[in-house]
Amino acid sequence: MNFDFIEYLPPLLVGAGLTIVICTASGILGSILGIVFGTAKASPSRIARWVSSLYVNFIRGVPILIILLFTYFALPLIVPSLTLDRGATAVVALSIYSGAYMAEIMRGGIQAVPKGQSEAATALGLNYFTSLIWVVMPQALKMAVPPGIGFLIALVKASSLVSVIGFVDLTRAGRIVTTINQEPLTTFLVVALLYFIISFPISLFGSWAERKLA
Repeated sequence: MNFDFIEYLPPLLVGAGLTIVICTASGILGSILGIVFGTAKASPSRIARWVSSLYVNFIRGVPILIILLFTYFALPLIVPSLTLDRGATAVVALSIYSGAYMAEIMRGGIQAVPKGQSEAATALGLNYFTSLIWVVMPQALKMAVPPGIGFLIALVKASSLVSVIGFVDLTRAGRIVTTINQEPLTTFLVVALLYFIISFPISLFGSWAERKLA
């Protein structure tokens, strides 16, 4: 990297900061959606399973790019009161997208808990929801950590698509800088490095969480 390029680092760092913000917000909201719909998909209620399956299967079958474009361009035409700015659109679309995948991860974690655990809780007089919260869910969360962390890393990379709606994330910041300095190789090597810097701590956190929950 030549010294002239240093003047272009601030906009890239701002883009990286915005990427961290939308990924953190959508990761949290998506995890909440995942717990709700994952629990519903593993529940004894047929209606809850049907609603959850409809959401999970539909969202997983639609590209994230389509979800972003629909949320930003089509949704305001259908419901004008739901017109969102670019940042809010990015968070909403990524949350809906991540919620479907986290729901399937949670469903797998819940169903991986030995059935004898919930049966023992029922024998002790606990109802379904109490045994789910205090017996099944803690064990399911432990099993959901590795695939959940893997998906969050994938979410960071998928967030680069929010640039198509004009949100200045790290990828769009890289494109803007490239048009100015005409150095695409250097610029996108830095962009790739910044994505790695964002993603690697998530991997370290996953390893730490696995050891703590073991």
